[in-house]
Amino acid sequence: MKKTGVIFDLDGVIVDTAKYHFLAWKNLADGLGFEFTEQHNELLKGVSRVRSLEILLDIGNVNISEEKKQEFLISKNEEYLKFITKMDASELLPGTEKLLDILDDLGVKYVLGSASKNAPLILKQVGIYDRFAGIVDGNSVSKAKPDPEVFLIGAQRLGVKPENCVVFEDAIAGIEAANTAQMVSVGIGDKDTLNEADFNFESLTEINTDVIKTLFSGKKKKEQSA
Repeated sequence: MKKTGVIFDLDGVIVDTAKYHFLAWKNLADGLGFEFTEQHNELLKGVSRVRSLEILLDIGNVNISEEKKQEFLISKNEEYLKFITKMDASELLPGTEKLLDILDDLGVKYVLGSASKNAPLILKQVGIYDRFAGIVDGNSVSKAKPDPEVFLIGAQRLGVKPENCVVFEDAIAGIEAANTAQMVSVGIGDKDTLNEADFNFESLTEINTDVIKTLFSGKKKKEQSA
């Protein structure tokens, strides 16, 4: 059997920290005097912290100095940290632990590939940090998704060829990054939004041993239906 590996995105796949990002960004926007909605927050999915701030400032049509931007990035992160340090295992999204158990039983190693610089802390808070063979986070990469850098580094950490890696993602930029890296892309969430993914599922609860074997079969969904 060929050597295979799995790369997980964090937010929206394993945990839902988007709500905490939203609250922290909203409080920042409130302080600047404009409204930041949940719809606006969708624009920040899978995007780096610096780029997220730029998008938020564009929404509010606010121009500030680079020095002030750095202050806002720090204050936003401090507020976000207050939320995530209260997280526990109850915040794991449904199906996460069962899927990790299946991968362990199959002898398939997995790493995290996330833009979040707080990924290690979050995994520790929810009790699964030690289960991962490696973590590639915002501190490990210079290019944000849709650039495939985070996933290519993940494949290196696994010691697996990119084409033998399966990526679980909930963001369009992440699916694009996985596809560019020639990996099998699995969209978790709305299939219409993530229609470029090789496979689509509403949540990890739909993934069983047979599904995992299909993902590693070497045949992508589009090829099977062609």
